[in-house]
Amino acid sequence: MRARAGKRPAKVAEEARAIVAGAVQQRVHDPRLAEVTITETELSPDLRQLRIYFSVLGDEERVRQAEQGFESASGYLRRILAERLRMRYAPTLTFHVDHSLRSGSRIEELLLELRDEDRS
Repeated sequence: MRARAGKRPAKVAEEARAIVAGAVQQRVHDPRLAEVTITETELSPDLRQLRIYFSVLGDEERVRQAEQGFESASGYLRRILAERLRMRYAPTLTFHVDHSLRSGSRIEELLLELRDEDRS
Protein backbone atom coordinates (compact mmCIF):
# COMPACT_ATOMS: atom_id res chain seq x y z
CA MET A 1 0.00 0.00 0.00
CA ARG A 2 2.84 2.41 0.77
CA ALA A 3 4.48 2.07 -2.65
CA ARG A 4 1.17 2.76 -4.32
CA ALA A 5 0.68 5.93 -2.26
CA GLY A 6 4.08 7.13 -3.51
CA LYS A 7 2.97 6.91 -7.12
CA ARG A 8 -0.30 8.74 -6.64
CA PRO A 9 1.11 12.29 -6.44
CA ALA A 10 2.97 11.79 -9.73
CA LYS A 11 -0.11 10.39 -11.48
CA VAL A 12 -2.37 13.14 -10.16
CA ALA A 13 0.23 15.80 -11.03
CA GLU A 14 0.36 14.59 -14.63
CA GLU A 15 -3.42 14.57 -14.87
CA ALA A 16 -3.51 18.06 -13.36
CA ARG A 17 -0.93 19.25 -15.91
CA ALA A 18 -3.16 18.10 -18.76
CA ILE A 19 -6.24 19.71 -17.19
CA VAL A 20 -4.52 23.06 -16.53
CA ALA A 21 -2.90 23.12 -19.98
CA GLY A 22 -6.23 22.44 -21.65
CA ALA A 23 -8.00 25.04 -19.55
CA VAL A 24 -5.39 27.71 -20.31
CA GLN A 25 -5.68 27.01 -24.05
CA GLN A 26 -9.45 26.64 -24.31
CA ARG A 27 -11.25 28.15 -21.33
CA VAL A 28 -9.16 30.99 -19.92
CA HIS A 29 -9.46 33.96 -22.24
CA ASP A 30 -6.73 36.13 -20.77
CA PRO A 31 -4.34 37.60 -23.36
CA ARG A 32 -1.57 37.54 -20.75
CA LEU A 33 -1.70 33.73 -20.94
CA ALA A 34 -1.51 33.53 -24.73
CA GLU A 35 1.48 31.48 -25.90
CA VAL A 36 2.07 30.07 -22.40
CA THR A 37 3.05 26.41 -22.14
CA ILE A 38 2.56 24.33 -19.01
CA THR A 39 5.80 22.36 -18.84
CA GLU A 40 5.54 20.44 -15.58
CA THR A 41 3.54 20.01 -12.40
CA GLU A 42 4.61 18.72 -8.99
CA LEU A 43 2.15 17.67 -6.32
CA SER A 44 3.15 17.53 -2.67
CA PRO A 45 2.99 14.10 -0.98
CA ASP A 46 -0.09 15.19 1.00
CA LEU A 47 -1.78 16.20 -2.30
CA ARG A 48 -2.51 19.72 -1.03
CA GLN A 49 0.02 21.84 -2.95
CA LEU A 50 0.39 21.84 -6.73
CA ARG A 51 3.40 23.61 -8.24
CA ILE A 52 2.76 24.50 -11.87
CA TYR A 53 5.77 25.32 -14.06
CA PHE A 54 5.27 27.29 -17.26
CA SER A 55 7.30 28.79 -20.06
CA VAL A 56 6.48 31.75 -22.23
CA LEU A 57 8.18 33.25 -25.25
CA GLY A 58 9.36 36.80 -24.81
CA ASP A 59 11.24 39.07 -22.49
CA GLU A 60 10.97 39.52 -18.73
CA GLU A 61 7.99 41.86 -19.14
CA ARG A 62 6.13 39.10 -20.96
CA VAL A 63 6.98 36.65 -18.16
CA ARG A 64 5.71 39.14 -15.56
CA GLN A 65 2.45 39.53 -17.49
CA ALA A 66 2.02 35.75 -17.61
CA GLU A 67 2.59 35.54 -13.85
CA GLN A 68 -0.11 38.18 -13.33
CA GLY A 69 -2.44 36.27 -15.65
CA PHE A 70 -1.95 33.07 -13.67
CA GLU A 71 -2.50 34.92 -10.40
CA SER A 72 -5.76 36.26 -11.79
CA ALA A 73 -6.90 32.87 -13.13
CA SER A 74 -5.74 30.73 -10.19
CA GLY A 75 -9.16 30.52 -8.51
CA TYR A 76 -10.82 29.52 -11.76
CA LEU A 77 -8.14 26.92 -12.52
CA ARG A 78 -8.42 25.51 -9.01
CA ARG A 79 -12.18 25.17 -9.43
CA ILE A 80 -11.69 23.32 -12.73
CA LEU A 81 -9.22 20.97 -11.03
CA ALA A 82 -11.69 20.38 -8.18
CA GLU A 83 -14.35 19.39 -10.72
CA ARG A 84 -12.11 17.05 -12.73
CA LEU A 85 -9.79 15.43 -10.18
CA ARG A 86 -11.18 12.84 -7.81
CA MET A 87 -9.68 14.18 -4.62
CA ARG A 88 -10.99 15.18 -1.24
CA TYR A 89 -9.40 18.64 -1.49
CA ALA A 90 -8.50 20.80 -4.46
CA PRO A 91 -4.79 21.58 -4.16
CA THR A 92 -3.52 25.10 -3.64
CA LEU A 93 -1.85 26.30 -6.85
CA THR A 94 1.48 28.08 -7.16
CA PHE A 95 2.94 29.12 -10.49
CA HIS A 96 6.63 29.15 -11.33
CA VAL A 97 8.57 30.14 -14.43
CA ASP A 98 10.39 27.20 -15.99
CA HIS A 99 13.76 28.58 -17.04
CA SER A 100 15.01 25.28 -18.44
CA LEU A 101 13.83 26.04 -22.00
CA ARG A 102 15.44 29.46 -21.95
CA SER A 103 18.66 27.96 -20.54
CA GLY A 104 18.60 25.27 -23.21
CA SER A 105 18.20 27.87 -25.94
CA ARG A 106 21.12 29.87 -24.56
CA ILE A 107 23.32 26.77 -24.44
CA GLU A 108 22.40 25.99 -28.04
CA GLU A 109 23.30 29.55 -29.09
CA LEU A 110 26.68 29.27 -27.37
CA LEU A 111 27.40 25.93 -29.03
CA LEU A 112 26.55 27.38 -32.44
CA GLU A 113 28.87 30.33 -31.77
CA LEU A 114 31.69 27.95 -30.82
CA ARG A 115 31.10 25.88 -33.93
CA ASP A 116 31.21 29.01 -36.10
CA GLU A 117 34.45 30.14 -34.42
CA ASP A 118 36.04 26.74 -35.04
CA ARG A 119 35.18 26.97 -38.74
CA SER A 120 36.82 30.40 -39.01
